[in-house]
Formats: sequence, structure tokens, C-alpha cells
Amino acid sequence: MSALAPFAVEPDQTRGRAHAEPMPDGGERAPHQRDRDRIIHSRAFRKLLYKTQVFVSDENDSLRTRLTHSMEVAQISRDMCRALEMNEDLGETIALAHDLGHSPFGHSGEDALSDCLNERGLPSFNHNLQTLRIVTGLERRYAAFYGLNLCWETLEGIAKHNGPVHGDLAVEMEALLGDFDLELHTHASAEAQVAALSDDIAYNTHDVDDGLRAGLLDFDALREVALPARALAAIDRDFPGLPADRRAFEVARRMISELVGDVLTQSRLLLAQSGAQSAADVRSLETPVIAFSAAICADLQELRAFLFHQLYRHPQVNRRRNKTTQIIRDLFELYDARPNLLLGEAGMAEAMDNPVARAGVVTDTIASMTDKAAIEEHRRQFDLYSAD
Repeated sequence: MSALAPFAVEPDQTRGRAHAEPMPDGGERAPHQRDRDRIIHSRAFRKLLYKTQVFVSDENDSLRTRLTHSMEVAQISRDMCRALEMNEDLGETIALAHDLGHSPFGHSGEDALSDCLNERGLPSFNHNLQTLRIVTGLERRYAAFYGLNLCWETLEGIAKHNGPVHGDLAVEMEALLGDFDLELHTHASAEAQVAALSDDIAYNTHDVDDGLRAGLLDFDALREVALPARALAAIDRDFPGLPADRRAFEVARRMISELVGDVLTQSRLLLAQSGAQSAADVRSLETPVIAFSAAICADLQELRAFLFHQLYRHPQVNRRRNKTTQIIRDLFELYDARPNLLLGEAGMAEAMDNPVARAGVVTDTIASMTDKAAIEEHRRQFDLYSAD
């Protein structure tokens, strides 16, 4: 790795881990590289293969899942960190970890979990908090500690990549982290901010690609939306008559290029204006140093509104959404009423008679399921009861 900018997180330095560890490889890997490897080898990361991005994973095996999305975010994050002379390993690691806490069935699954929790007077499900729960405790593979024992900077990026954390969510995160203070009231490192915008770039552009491939979006409608319209105009000028599948890929590719270029230009300006000379300086600023320009922000807002109405609320997606919501609700009600079904899950034996703790174990159990596992578990449990 070449020399880094002064505002970058130094790759061979860290504020440490919650549990001190020896260096079994003699220090050949930098701390954030080790974090990346732990995330990739975790069960939660592997399960992302069968978790929904937009489309339920059994609908079309060529469309994106949480796993392929996370890999695409990591690639964009690494490239932007390199261009900005920042810690590529940290940016990649945060990107790979950012979706570990998502439930099955995408946002509809999370909404259903939130409804179940709210009905019991409990806070809504939050996938960033759930990711922290996974990497600090729910992953249980290592002999010396629960969780993955990630570096301070990686945990900070997971918790704060969308900005400072306040209110009830901050209270929950602080209770989870104990004395390991992530300074939730401040911004995260520039690398974490890059990972957050890489997520925006990946899901907005690739949802267009997947929507076209699934037949739920069409090119004519995209011509009415500024960002994909510019890509289409250039494609049709340079490659008239291009087949639809290649045209769809080119739309996504060209949008990514435009968005990445915009972030790099705008961020270089913001970083220069900030005068930041260290990662600590970046954290102390009142506003992010990694951002889109105002014009591109407006284009993305238009694209998000288009995707919400034309894709995320498409009748075909809604029909599946209703089914998956019912699966989550049925499983939650079943496990909450019959916690003995989850006696094998960590913490349930102690939580049986505590409604709040019991709901937490039920939430952890359901959130950890893949789409396939949740569908199969619902079929097994409710077919069993209907046969009684």
C-alpha cells in the first residue's frame, strides 16, 4: 500500500480490541486485514448468500443477494479509498460487514420484526445494532472470546458509517459495548464514510439492473429519471441496437462510474476545505468529508423515489412481501409463546420467564435465518401443527 493521506486511519495502528490477543502470524497482517478475514469466515457472512436484497433468494438465482451486494459495496469502497489515499483494508472490511445484521426477506422482514417488537413495547429492529450484536457476541467460534473481537476502528465503522448515533439507539449500543467506547456522538473515519456511500452507489444502481432483468422496470420509464437517462443516452449513441441484457448492465456500470467520480471530486474538495490532518480531525468535524455533490444528491433522491414506487412497491414484489411478512410474524408469535422450541439457542434457558429477554432471543434467532431457512422452518412448524 502506498503512502496514505494524513487524514487516513493508519493500517498498522488501532485503538485495540476488547480482548487483548497475541499475533499468531507474527504481525504479517495489519489489524484491519485480520478483521476482514474474520468477517469473511463468519457464519453470518456466509448466510448472506441466501438473504434478500430486493428479490427473495429463491425467485431468480441470477439476481443479487445480500452477499453479492456486500461484495460489490466492498469493491467500490476499496477503489474509492485507494483513489483518496486512504486505508483500503478498513474501507473494504466495513463494507463487507455492513449488512451482517439484516434479517431474512430484506426490509419487509425487518419491518415485520419491528412490528412484533413494538407490539410488546420494545424498540424497533435495527440492522446496524444487530450487526454489532453479531460481531461482539452472537458469533461463537473462537476459544478465547465471544464474537469476532474486531478492532475499534472496524466496530466504529459498523456503528457509525451512517453518521453519529444518538437517542435510544446510542443507549442500546453503549449497553452492548460496555467500556469499549466508540464515541458514538462523533462522525466515523473517512474510510467508514466511503463505505456508506459505496452502499448507496451499489444498491441504487444494481437495483435498476435487477429490476430490468426481472422484467419489473423498463428502459422507457428510466428515460424519465435523470441519472439512468444520461447513461441510456450515451449507450444508445455509442452502441445502437445493443441487446437488452447488455444494455441493462451498461446502464448500471455507467451510473456507478458517474457516481464514483462525483464522490471523489466532491470529497477531495471537502477534505481540502476541512484542513483535516488526522483521522481524529475527521471525527471531530461537524459534517462528513465524504459526500455527493448537491446536483447528484438531487438525482439520487429522484432515482430512489422512482425505485420505491416502480420496483419496491411493484405488485409482484408486494405479493411476496405480504407472504414473507406473515412468515416472520408467525414464527415470532410461535417462538414467543413456546420458547421451549428455542432452548438450544444461546440465552433462551435464562430468558424463558423474562418477556423482554425472551423477545431478544427470538429476534436473534429469526434475524439469523436465511430466506430459505425461514420458509422451511415456517413450513415445518405450521404444517406440523395443521396436521395435529
